[in-house]
Amino acid sequence: MSFIIPVRNDASRLRRCLATVTANDYPRDLVEILVVDNESTDGSGQVGIEAGATVLQSAAPSVADLRNGAARRARGTILAFVDADHEIDRAWIRTAVDVLSVDDIGATGAPCLTDPSPNWVQRQYDAMRSRVASREEALWLGSGNLAVKKHVFDSIGGFDSSLTACEDVDLCNRLRQAGHRIVADPAMRNVHYGDPRTLKALFYGELWRGRDNVRVTFRGPKTFRHLRSALIPFVDLIAMAAALIALLLGYAGLAIACSSVVLGLIALRATMILRRQLRPGITSVAQALAFSAVFDMAKALALLARGSHRARRAG
Repeated sequence: MSFIIPVRNDASRLRRCLATVTANDYPRDLVEILVVDNESTDGSGQVGIEAGATVLQSAAPSVADLRNGAARRARGTILAFVDADHEIDRAWIRTAVDVLSVDDIGATGAPCLTDPSPNWVQRQYDAMRSRVASREEALWLGSGNLAVKKHVFDSIGGFDSSLTACEDVDLCNRLRQAGHRIVADPAMRNVHYGDPRTLKALFYGELWRGRDNVRVTFRGPKTFRHLRSALIPFVDLIAMAAALIALLLGYAGLAIACSSVVLGLIALRATMILRRQLRPGITSVAQALAFSAVFDMAKALALLARGSHRARRAG
């Protein structure tokens, strides 16, 4: 198995990530670790060397390029994509190998968990993730916690390097279209320490991710279930524009009606978040509404302006 871990100026979290990889209950000589250092200045590359990883230097413009470059160098029959701000459980490798021993399964992983000591923004963010109680089929899995058979990855052309975000959704769509199954297993537990801690970080993250999310969604299966997440930003943007125009023209009633569409979609998202919380109180309701408002507005505005990865990290 070949681990591919991209990093840029994240030495401390990379050290923790690598420690959990090397601590896995699996023969170390059967595990290759490739750290792809994207022009770090904080010693991230040295952290990789100290952990026994092979460090590849790259100035590639996207994380998809970073991963694809390392995949071409990888010697393992399984490519394990884990990001520097993640940590995995001791049974991760054995579980991945076991799941992928089935011929028609092309990829495996599991939805990530948020920081073990989350603040309220991270709790709302985590509540949007699906959860698996046992080994089951999945439509897609995030590239921070994903294992793919190398020959399958190569056969579909790897990650699309034209995407700066949502490259994992696109990869999984193409993988399934090629006839391969994706199976999630909760034993591939993975903690993500990079979930947004503030509403500002949430806004910039979704502004950066939003446009590619729409692009990838319209490439995939054309069902309402798949298109729903891409359609909501369009509805929000049209309703907001219509409300503003109606207000400027003096049609207060129409402005209120258009605004109610946006508020209704925000309330719907907040309701979905609250359904995954035990006995939510007034504070939880307010937090879910604030989170949902920022999330939806960022997705809608992403249709007009692309956010940058640098702004996302600074946020």
